[in-house]
Amino acid sequence: YIQRAREKGCLLCQKPKENNDEANFILYRGQRNFMMLNAFPYNPGHVMVAPYRHVANLQNLTDDEAKEHFIIIKKSIELLTEVLKPAGFNIGLNLGRVAGAGIEGHLHTHIVPRWEGDVNFMPVLSDTRVISEALADTYRKLKARLA
Repeated sequence: YIQRAREKGCLLCQKPKENNDEANFILYRGQRNFMMLNAFPYNPGHVMVAPYRHVANLQNLTDDEAKEHFIIIKKSIELLTEVLKPAGFNIGLNLGRVAGAGIEGHLHTHIVPRWEGDVNFMPVLSDTRVISEALADTYRKLKARLA
């Protein structure tokens, strides 16, 4: 994936429209938001929740979008806790480029499972992460629990 050209357009707008949830690692679809595995995870089970609508800021969500967004965050934590049994979570939004938003124009919340001793020195040294499980395997485990 390092050599691959960057996709044009908004990833979080395009992927749900493709209707290929397994290939795009979309785990759950609500009416206004969806949950998907991060293709470049910090840890196994790193998911993102995003609205279907292209919205950059939290204050631009409708009340219904905001409510469902946080309901799906809650659902993701329940799912990850049951299937992967992490010791904790990092949950956050990076709003704007200076705040670290990788997909700057489309709001999304990261839910990152954490385990005791999962601190990895590799990102500090070379921006490389060692992930102990293939993304497709994590997807299948989580999706099976949602079925």
